Amino acid sequence: MTEPIELGLVDESRVEPRLHSGIVAYNPTIELFAGAAGPTTLQVWRANNQVVAKNSQRGERATVQAIRWKPDGQFLAVGWSDGIVRLMGLETNKAVHQITICEAGKSNITTIGWAQNIAGKRPPSAARSSIETWEQLASQGLDLVKKKPAADLPRELTFLEIESALPKLSPLPASGGSGDDTFVFTTRASLEFLFRPFSQDDSDKVDVMVVGTDDGQIHISIYDSFFIGSFRYSLPPSFGKQAELQLCGCASHLELSTHVLVFKPSKGDKTKILYLVPIDLTFINSSPENLSLLASKTTTLQKLLRYVKQVQIHMLHEWQSTRELPNRFLTSINETLRESGAYGEMNIGQAMYHSVVTGHTFPEVKEWLVDQLAERGHKRWDKAVVTGLQALRSLVHENFLPALERISIILSRLLGIARFHESKAEMGFTSAQIMKVMDIVSCLMLVGNKIILLVMEELELFHAFSIWLRHEIDHLASSSTTEDLTEKDATMEHGKILAYIQQYMPASPLRCYLSSVTMEDVERDRKLADGGSSLLELLRKQIKRQESGQPDTGSYPQVGFLCKYLDSQATSVLEGIAEAERRSVRFGQVTKIVLDNNVSRFDVRLSATHAGDTWRGVTHTAVITEDDDSQFYIFRTSIMITNGISSSVTSELSRMTLGNGKILDLKFLYDDSLLVLWAPKDLSLRLIRIPHKSEDLGYQPYTAGSQITPHELTNEQVTSVFLNMIVPCQPDFVPAQMEIKEASAERGKLPPRLCLLGNDMQTYKVFALPEDPFGEALKSRRENPV
Repeated sequence: MTEPIELGLVDESRVEPRLHSGIVAYNPTIELFAGAAGPTTLQVWRANNQVVAKNSQRGERATVQAIRWKPDGQFLAVGWSDGIVRLMGLETNKAVHQITICEAGKSNITTIGWAQNIAGKRPPSAARSSIETWEQLASQGLDLVKKKPAADLPRELTFLEIESALPKLSPLPASGGSGDDTFVFTTRASLEFLFRPFSQDDSDKVDVMVVGTDDGQIHISIYDSFFIGSFRYSLPPSFGKQAELQLCGCASHLELSTHVLVFKPSKGDKTKILYLVPIDLTFINSSPENLSLLASKTTTLQKLLRYVKQVQIHMLHEWQSTRELPNRFLTSINETLRESGAYGEMNIGQAMYHSVVTGHTFPEVKEWLVDQLAERGHKRWDKAVVTGLQALRSLVHENFLPALERISIILSRLLGIARFHESKAEMGFTSAQIMKVMDIVSCLMLVGNKIILLVMEELELFHAFSIWLRHEIDHLASSSTTEDLTEKDATMEHGKILAYIQQYMPASPLRCYLSSVTMEDVERDRKLADGGSSLLELLRKQIKRQESGQPDTGSYPQVGFLCKYLDSQATSVLEGIAEAERRSVRFGQVTKIVLDNNVSRFDVRLSATHAGDTWRGVTHTAVITEDDDSQFYIFRTSIMITNGISSSVTSELSRMTLGNGKILDLKFLYDDSLLVLWAPKDLSLRLIRIPHKSEDLGYQPYTAGSQITPHELTNEQVTSVFLNMIVPCQPDFVPAQMEIKEASAERGKLPPRLCLLGNDMQTYKVFALPEDPFGEALKSRRENPV
């Protein structure tokens, strides 16, 4: 009999309040936990119970329905009851991406899966394969030596990052934004996290997120937030009339573009039936080698468009702030002058012009300057205009134009890809579309530079006007002319004062770029731009007419119009890419699993072997049922995959009873281990390792509903044949669910881990699994097969 291994406790947390519905997840690369602390709050905490972040959706009271960490631990995907999956980054507690999955109240998010695949048709490489077996982990350890490959000049040029040579984007002000991205771009940490440079190490990999809803929809995204599309799987007619299905699990492998989805009937929480369905993401296999580059650039483009939209909102806010208070002051005195009736149609601008030129001030204007505006009003006016214009200048110079430069670089990269693959329909976009978007970006850069010039000029002119206005208030309020006031009067820049009164005070030229336009003008100008005319040329003509004083009601110079037009044209490019990839998604042959009792727990693992031009994908599905908790099933299904297309499926089943005890949960670890959490009678809690690939488990051919006699083992056989590990717990700790994490060396050395949530929904324990669990135990298993 092999001596059991006692696991060491790594972390123990106690969550306050209780975790809602047992929704909890452990970060795969760092000691960080996330869970639903109550139905409407997501909480992230460290091993020492320190709360890192809390997140809830304001005003909507949305509940947390599903969570999943990205395999590299960088993002946490959270599915909320408002139908949106929000991605939270490690550096911020705000949602950095939002993916709308379904309409709130009509369906619920049930499952989130996140995987990584090798892109393109290339032979398997041992250098890029992950650790797939516990034997490999034991022999290689965590500190794998990565040999640096020889430089490949074409590849180096393909993935050359120009953006890294540009200055970093500046954070936006915390106030003044609007919408879901109000606080996303407000810190340096969140910006650096969002706009990380593309890594050549990931240049042949594509991240895939699969989200399932209870109405049977499957939503696929790649590279964090690039949405491919929604799909609905229906059983073939040969299955007869079947209930609607919902996704409840999924499995993938790094080398396979085919994933395996697990469905169950959508009606009711309990079921005796599961369906295994291969889904072929053939665009990963057949797309050009730089699919990951394309996905990276398009995702970065999406983020930059969001950033530009927020900058535009801030620019309009600052522009309005420069006009709001002065307009109130000017409106007040204009009404006074109009009510007096002594000066005809004269307004305050004409009255001030008269005062600058002649030195004479009308009584109504004097009363307004001395009694209403006074020193306090002048300070407020000066602060509103100067602060607003300086903020506007900073936004354009530090945020708006740098973001547009980055967009231009991305578009030039996309233009190169489009021209290189112009004949391939699967690209989903053309060089003409990219040129159209680049034309809009050129317009925005021209407008941005025009705004900076006008702001600088207005600041200079307003400075002279403000000095004169304060001098006028002091002069009129004084009973005698002082020497100081006389010196100030002599140094006044009257030309600039008059220029401001005439050109900027009543209506600033900035209004041509930062005001709203009517829908009629927008539709007219948009149709003209869509007709094939160069938008840049149309813009230049309108600006020329405006600067020459000709009346013009065009929309082209308006930042709001251009930003909306940019967003719509870029969105059409992104939708074209998504549509091209959506067409290459297909479902394979379904495998139906029928059990005697309702499914209690299950886990699924996909492994792959390569033979010539064909891959063999083997899916192991481990299941335990509610009314027979001493028994577990392992369904083994095999599919052949050629050029990313899966073929027919063969199925086998192994059924085993583990002595006199209760199976609490089971999960796969790597490609060679099924870990079963087992509570044997009269023994301490155990974690049993089942070599699920072993032919000694007695796999037999399976068809839906076929019965196989279970292989029954006594407690003594279980502890002697299989590697078993003692899980040290207090008598009052009863595990409710289990999570297994693979070893990681990305952020420090972490061994494989066993994570247990207690049935109190508050206690969370993490145990380290042995890095070298073999030796005598492995020899015993090999010498005494089942």
